[in-house]
Amino acid sequence: MDDTPPVLHELETEIMEELWARDEATVHQVRDALNARTDKIRAYTTVMTVMTRLDGKGMLRRRRDGRTDVYSATIGRDAYLEARAEAEVGAIIDEYGDLALVHFARQMKRLDPDRRKELRKLSRGG
Repeated sequence: MDDTPPVLHELETEIMEELWARDEATVHQVRDALNARTDKIRAYTTVMTVMTRLDGKGMLRRRRDGRTDVYSATIGRDAYLEARAEAEVGAIIDEYGDLALVHFARQMKRLDPDRRKELRKLSRGG
């Protein structure tokens, strides 16, 4: 997998959220969990296709257990969000340069002092 994980589309995100909540799951388990939360029923083949694509993108790992494929996430949710945020902010700065940084600084000034303190702590890695 590339250092930067791919942007996930809506169903990919739903599936990844389910896998992040479990150690591993089958297509049936993921489909059943998704369908239990929504009126929009997902077909087994739709979920299987998306999970196969996520495996191809390096987001899921597939292993065979008899005749069943069992999937697990290759990256944790927090690590995924961290990598995507870094990539998105980097892309904004690449496109808009110093103007983007000025706007980030203005946004920081508007934040509650306690939140700024927490963000400074996060930026130092702890």
